[in-house]
Amino acid sequence: MIDVQLNNIIKTYNKGEIKAVNDVSFSVEKGELFGLIGPDGAGKTSIFRMLTTLLLPDSGSATVTGFDIVKDYKKIRQHVGYMPGRFSLYQDLSVEENLNFFATVFNTTIEENYDLIKDIYVQIEPFKTRRAGKLSGGMKQKLALCCALIHRPTVLFLDEPTTGVDVVSRKEFWKMLYKLKEQNITIVVSTPYMDEAKLCDRIALLQGGKIMSIDKPDLIIQNFPKPLFAAKANNIYKLLQDLRSDSEIESCYVFGEFLHVTLTSNDDSEQKIGKIAVKYSPEGLEVKKVIPAIEDSFIRLMREQGSSTELKETTDGK
Repeated sequence: MIDVQLNNIIKTYNKGEIKAVNDVSFSVEKGELFGLIGPDGAGKTSIFRMLTTLLLPDSGSATVTGFDIVKDYKKIRQHVGYMPGRFSLYQDLSVEENLNFFATVFNTTIEENYDLIKDIYVQIEPFKTRRAGKLSGGMKQKLALCCALIHRPTVLFLDEPTTGVDVVSRKEFWKMLYKLKEQNITIVVSTPYMDEAKLCDRIALLQGGKIMSIDKPDLIIQNFPKPLFAAKANNIYKLLQDLRSDSEIESCYVFGEFLHVTLTSNDDSEQKIGKIAVKYSPEGLEVKKVIPAIEDSFIRLMREQGSSTELKETTDGK
């Protein structure tokens, strides 16, 4: 069963000059945890706002739980939960007051849906009388998720829910998502963090309003077409310039403390890349073959499609 379906969606701004979403199509199955992965400006938020009926597409069509996002917007709003990228709850209301307000909007109560939010709510219950604006980033995140779930939605849209949150809170948040997934809630999450891509069932790599690839994270990595090498030296910037100027080097970019390098040939030996690098007499040269990550696939797809941008750093320093 398909819970979310997009067909050739286009959304422009500034009288058509800016194409934020460019002919995007994908589907999300019932109970799936689907990720929209891309940097700021990739079009993630525009897609979410259209799917939650806050924006109208310029062309194309989409359905959520079988309802059309234009014709059936009132029905969709009863079936979806939406957590925007920015904290958008009432900052002057307490934790409990915010929850009661959103429950009332959907004609329900905290008690009626407590079984769904209890694992999250127990972490913020000690602060239930505190104003939402005075909560820490992690606690705001948990409160916003509770409010998005209070009416027991069929589909949950989370727009960059872990941006600006500490590493521990990020990990806790994903554990909460897995528990929600066990209750057969369809989850669509967007993130600029490449390390979070592998936590999804399937992902769409998005850049410049276009989808570059859709698949399971492992399969996207497996489709990386070339042997990949990591190299570093005492003067890594000089090594970067030297390798980029070499005719035998296909690509070279910074990846944490290393450079990630591919050759124009399909040679998979470390000796080959070592011989090329040694020509430039780098001090402290270290070369090794590595397994590609989602970041590598993303960067390669961007290069192939003629675009460039900076990606968010992952928690392991990449």
